[in-house]
Amino acid sequence: MFNIRNMDCPTEEALIRKRLGAVTGISELTFNLMDRRLGVEHTLADEQPILDALREIGMNAVPVTEADTVSKSEAVTHVVSRRTWIFMTVSGITAITSEIIVWSGADEQSLAVIALALLSIVTGGLGTLKKGWIALKNFTLNMNFLMSIATIGAISIGQWPEAAVVIFLFALSELIETFSLERAKHAIRGLMAMTPETATVRIDGGEWVEKGAADVQVEQIVRVRPGERIPLDGVVTAGGSSVNQAPITGESIPVAKTAGDPVFAGTLNERGVLEFRVTATKGHTTLDRIIRSVQEAQGQRAPTQRFVDQFARYYTPAVVAFAVLVAVVPPLLFGAAFELWFYKALVMLVIACPCALVISTPVTVVSGLASAARQGILVKGGLHLENGRLIKIVALDKTGTLTHGRPVVTDVIPLVDQAVDVLLQLAASVDAHSGHPVAAAIVSAWQTSADGSARLLLPVASFESLTGRGAKAVIEDQLYYVGNHRQVEELGICGPHVEEVLRRLEEEGKTAVVLTTENAPLCIIGVADTLRGHSVEAIKQLHALGVASVMLTGDNQTTANVIAAEVGIDDARGNLLPEDKLAVIDDLIARYGKVGMVGDGINDAPALARASIGFAMGSAGTDTAIETADVALMDDDLRKLARFIALSRYTSRVLRQNITLAIGIKVVFFALALAGKATLWMAVFADMGASLIVIFNGMRLLRIKGGIERDHIKSGHTR
Repeated sequence: MFNIRNMDCPTEEALIRKRLGAVTGISELTFNLMDRRLGVEHTLADEQPILDALREIGMNAVPVTEADTVSKSEAVTHVVSRRTWIFMTVSGITAITSEIIVWSGADEQSLAVIALALLSIVTGGLGTLKKGWIALKNFTLNMNFLMSIATIGAISIGQWPEAAVVIFLFALSELIETFSLERAKHAIRGLMAMTPETATVRIDGGEWVEKGAADVQVEQIVRVRPGERIPLDGVVTAGGSSVNQAPITGESIPVAKTAGDPVFAGTLNERGVLEFRVTATKGHTTLDRIIRSVQEAQGQRAPTQRFVDQFARYYTPAVVAFAVLVAVVPPLLFGAAFELWFYKALVMLVIACPCALVISTPVTVVSGLASAARQGILVKGGLHLENGRLIKIVALDKTGTLTHGRPVVTDVIPLVDQAVDVLLQLAASVDAHSGHPVAAAIVSAWQTSADGSARLLLPVASFESLTGRGAKAVIEDQLYYVGNHRQVEELGICGPHVEEVLRRLEEEGKTAVVLTTENAPLCIIGVADTLRGHSVEAIKQLHALGVASVMLTGDNQTTANVIAAEVGIDDARGNLLPEDKLAVIDDLIARYGKVGMVGDGINDAPALARASIGFAMGSAGTDTAIETADVALMDDDLRKLARFIALSRYTSRVLRQNITLAIGIKVVFFALALAGKATLWMAVFADMGASLIVIFNGMRLLRIKGGIERDHIKSGHTR
């Protein structure tokens, strides 16, 4: 990975691709223009050949480590030196003065005009001319080459003031564009407050000392006072406070924290003193992963950006070729004035610069990614941000997605002549080795006694998890099963008395599991999960956007129907194994095209991977969700689904606006150039204006706070 201070435009990217493409041993290049990052995959013995090749084309590269990508010290600011500003001021004054002298009636070939123009070109345009020469040596048709040709061409026909104004305006536009992109980059970096560099850590003997956050290890205890930012991820061990988690989850309201609650690096402790046990070291915290993920996302090309890059690849040579024909054909075939048509050709060369068109998409996409991250929606690349608008239906897992995923036992119904406590202890002992939320509810029900005393689990042997069915284990030489309706059916012991109880519990919207031996059912346990507070509203918002919904669950169909009706979901599919969910996603893709899938990022991994866009719930602090999902909702608020889809549609609209503006301005000046109404400096000014317009239009996405889905629902944006 390299940091290149002067790489912030697709022009430099194309030049680097061409030069490094000729270096044997380099297999892949990845670019992040917003952060001036170049990633190089290679098999070279060292990086010196890469550095030498970059230096040849004027790129000053500095190697950086992976840790630097999330380090505060890495945040390099591209500052224009005072010397550069002085030179640009001199260049502008002398260029304008030369034009004024000519407008007042002086000869364009006079010594004073030529001297002023030369001074302007030397002070403001040498950098452009140097880049143009490098582009020529590498046979790269970029805008520095085109501007150099336009300037030299204007000089060759005696248009000295025009040449000076053209190269000054271009250099000025480069500076303004750099500042604009810096603003976008700093807005993105400012989405998440960086963690403090030090932490107050408890050492042996109970003494508290301050040490570098990078030196703190997992399991150490850290103390955070009111008003301080939390330096690392952890779990609260003592104290109580409210914490502003906006950098991680997008929540605007501070969250109360007590013993046992997770805390995240970069969040702000507001009131009380907190002590927490560190669970992730610096460089591996949730915030670090978010920053790294956003940086990687910036380096990926969205569909529109790929289209624009491809378009520019053919557009520029085509316009240059046409400009050559304009300069040559009329004088040779029709006896037209060479100087007039040569000048028109130079104007067309300036029009050939595709900078506004090419820069329009990355700025818009990155601003959209930043806006989403600010709202607690982590989007893993422009591809998903753009494709979100195409989603026609969203499939949602039930447990942990629509519900809290923390069910409780509501019924224990014996089917044999044994005490309820005995049966519950057997079921809890089997399920103690399972990670399923229903199993956790059964274990919790047994261990939480009325008098508060500890209740022991029985030792088990040969435990086995039965995917989509339940679990089994041997207790005191007897094999027991704790499973769902399907499991009992497969064992062949599901009689009418069992069916009746199961049906009653299922009609109440409860999940029913059965404790059995190989030969007989022993009891039925009813478990109920509670809906998340925003689930109903989230489904309403999806429907208002024209997006259908379907619930996928391993629960029986009756329970699925009850929950779906309560939430307002269009369709419910029950009794699904992981492979069944995969088949449902395939069917939905065949019927609807683009399908979203929402799950916990672990159990639903196959379906999440198969869906057009996979959304992970509860991703704060979860490696799997952040690193594997296409989109991670940084808190468990399903309303962010509608917000993401609305943001995707808004981003798409801004992209279309920018492309239309960039191409439209080119078309207008192309016509003006042919009609002889456009001058060189006018063309440069228009190109600069177009670039700034698309940059600032794209950056409007950074100002979106969180009500975008309401605006789109009200205005009927359902496509």
